[in-house]
Amino acid sequence: MVQALGVLGGVALALLLTTTVPAEPVYPRPDPDPFYNAPADLAARQPGDVLDVRAQPPLAMFPGATVTLVEFRSTDSHGAPIAATTTVITPFGHPPDGPLLSYQHFINALGAECAVSHMLYSGDLNLTTTGSMLNVVLAQGWSVALPDHLGPRFAFGAARLGGQITLDGIRAVQRLPQLGVGHSRVVMAGYSGGGMTTGWAAALQPSYAPELEIAGAAVGGAPMNLATMARALGLDPHPAFGLAMAAAIGLEREYPDQVPTSSHLSPRGLEVRDAMANSCTNDILAVGTGGSAREYVTTTSIFDSPAAWAVVEENSLELYGGTPKVPVFEWHSPSDPLIPIDAIDNTDRRWCAAGVPLQTLHVSAPEHMTAAVEGAPAALLWLEGRVRGEPAPAIC
Repeated sequence: MVQALGVLGGVALALLLTTTVPAEPVYPRPDPDPFYNAPADLAARQPGDVLDVRAQPPLAMFPGATVTLVEFRSTDSHGAPIAATTTVITPFGHPPDGPLLSYQHFINALGAECAVSHMLYSGDLNLTTTGSMLNVVLAQGWSVALPDHLGPRFAFGAARLGGQITLDGIRAVQRLPQLGVGHSRVVMAGYSGGGMTTGWAAALQPSYAPELEIAGAAVGGAPMNLATMARALGLDPHPAFGLAMAAAIGLEREYPDQVPTSSHLSPRGLEVRDAMANSCTNDILAVGTGGSAREYVTTTSIFDSPAAWAVVEENSLELYGGTPKVPVFEWHSPSDPLIPIDAIDNTDRRWCAAGVPLQTLHVSAPEHMTAAVEGAPAALLWLEGRVRGEPAPAIC
């Protein structure tokens, strides 16, 4: 399902770089659970302030653990306040100030029901797979935070936003005495879209949340440059086109003036947009299977909007001038066909030159998701070392 990350580029931009009659963006239906509503005084709150807390039902995939949903104040891509959420899994017998892992699961979706905080209870197979790794750290007494890092508009593709939400989620969790992580050693991890979010959180931390003490970040299979993807993939049909279109819709939600996707869609394109506007990964893929931008736009005069390119570049970690101050473990498959490998290598070199304690791992798996599985044990060992306070190994 995460194969759609590889088409987040050219096909998606084909949907947003044409010129035609203006049309309004389509936003997700509000979550029917009032817990997710922003409070009236949101603008008076500071990033990371806790807005609400709720005990959740236990989860069979995390036996013996308690589950807590936390709403907090974060910031969107334009500096405006938003309400965001993270789910905290606390193991039985959790020691006070035991380690905290913020794990950014990949979320390829557009609807409120697709939030990790909901999918934990809906039997999502991707989360079930992730659960085995998370149970390893829970068994060691770590707490785990799972942020809904696409934000309240489900702005799929707005990667920088996800980094900010992740950092504010850590702030919020540490401010809740009942969770017992106020003075914990904190690490972050994620793969694919979650790896991209984790990388952004690490790179933004020095400027966005300088008071946070992060012991390390493990970043796997991360699309480091969305612009490179855009230029490489073009307009050809793709089996995962649905999520490419979802990226165009998500970017429009976050940047409606710069990325007016809906204004460039044909009537058929608008039908498809509306069909997937509140959908999760599988339904989005089903609606868009084998599609291409040519089928859904009014013109194929593409790649001519500086404003839209600026948005894609703004969300490309390779092009961000800041660098992490925390140790980083980065892994990927050099033969991964879905992400630009040169962009990863360039980012690694730039971070090394800036003095980032960086360790890298090239796995032998030939494709995207098997690379996640192959690299996970090494990433976990590396995270355990950071939690123990050991010096971070580095290739540079």
